[in-house]
Amino acid sequence: QVQLVESGGGLVQAGGSLRLSCAASGLTFSAYAMGWFRQAPGKEREFVTGISWSGGRTYYADSVKGRFTISRDNAKNTVYLQMNSLKPEDTAVYYCAADWSLSATVSSRPGAYEYWGQGTQVTVSS
Repeated sequence: QVQLVESGGGLVQAGGSLRLSCAASGLTFSAYAMGWFRQAPGKEREFVTGISWSGGRTYYADSVKGRFTISRDNAKNTVYLQMNSLKPEDTAVYYCAADWSLSATVSSRPGAYEYWGQGTQVTVSS
């Protein structure tokens, strides 16, 4: 079965960095666009960033542009999220998700993604 397993979350001070990883299994990873979403308590799940199947296109929410970087290694079936200059408002559970797509575009809609990880908590203290 398909599994997406996130890791790398934790507690960090404002201004610090974290690197999240999402290891995929049970699917042809290179045929999927990958996205990172987050959900803070009492808020809806929101798109953070996404990357096309080839890694050639990346998209970012305005709130994280210039601070977060998404990348993927198709040989390792893994997608990464490098988060720098973290702010308290980045505190949330972060989820990776997979969308079967061989187009160059990446959807920001949660409903477009077929598979989801269990999430990893990121807490940024002020």
